[in-house]
Amino acid sequence: MTAARFLTAATSGALVVGLLSLSPWSPRAATAAGTHETSARLVPVAERAQEVAVRYVIEGAGNAARYRVRERLLGKELDNDAVGETSAIRGSIALDQAGKVVRTGSLFTVELAGLKSDKSRRDTYVRNRLLETKTYPSSRLAITEVRGLPSPLPTAGPVQFQLVGDLTVKGVTRPTTWTVNATVAGDRLTGSAVTAFTFDQFQLTQPKVSVVLSVADTIRLEYDFAMKKQAN
Repeated sequence: MTAARFLTAATSGALVVGLLSLSPWSPRAATAAGTHETSARLVPVAERAQEVAVRYVIEGAGNAARYRVRERLLGKELDNDAVGETSAIRGSIALDQAGKVVRTGSLFTVELAGLKSDKSRRDTYVRNRLLETKTYPSSRLAITEVRGLPSPLPTAGPVQFQLVGDLTVKGVTRPTTWTVNATVAGDRLTGSAVTAFTFDQFQLTQPKVSVVLSVADTIRLEYDFAMKKQAN
């Protein structure tokens, strides 16, 4: 149905997203003096020297990335949210002793073909026309910075911070900022992350179909996460 019912991210991250491949990567063979190539980019020598102090990795249960777009359907007097969601997410985030992001270990990937809303026609439209998931099966978020996260991270209680990362949707990459509300409980980190952007920012076309009277220009990505600290 409506392309606007895309998320990801996803958030995304899906959410969201993303919504979010995602697990910590290892550098490939050196391609030039002083650099190693990863699946995302060339990493300078100085960054390779970063030591991971803490790494959180996604656990299967409790993770969901979704998109949320405001729309008005034919025959309805009020606007409603088109929401599509998937749990097909992989990822991790790594920090050094100073609380800075270790980029080679901070990546999330969301598989988009499984996005589901309350209407199958919408899902078909999102997959085939909006996101073209046969050509672009996943969306990914490469974390570049964390803002406002206490260091060291507390062992219990709520934390609020921002994540900055490069989000790729349908082959287009843009910087995004995510607002995160999380709870730390021992070695577990749970919570939600949210960002928003317009269709145009990712070169997506707002859907125009007969049963949809209007679609808002803003796509909201939400990511509900459950992560576990990984032993170094």
